[in-house]
Amino acid sequence: MEMHNPPHPGEVLKGLYMEPLKLTVKALAERLGVERKAVSRLVNGHVGISAEMAVRLGKAFNTTPEVWLNEQRGYDLWHAKQRMKKEAAKIKPFVYRESDLRPNA
Repeated sequence: MEMHNPPHPGEVLKGLYMEPLKLTVKALAERLGVERKAVSRLVNGHVGISAEMAVRLGKAFNTTPEVWLNEQRGYDLWHAKQRMKKEAAKIKPFVYRESDLRPNA
């Protein structure tokens, strides 16, 4: 089932991890070994979660990198579908016949 307008992963990070632990952007950046600006841009929805950031967040919060990348993937895909609705509607799918799948003799 498709989610309706999923939150930005930075919003998830802030709401489910930083706020309950009373973590500041500076404190999280220091723990992750990144610049404060990198965390600020993520939390404020200006950038997405990279694979490297996913590894850092997974380690820091005892989750997996996949959790963070899946958050980002869901967010990106939902927004891409919204932007592409008209264009995607014009795309005709390929229809394969069984004969198309047989190797040439």
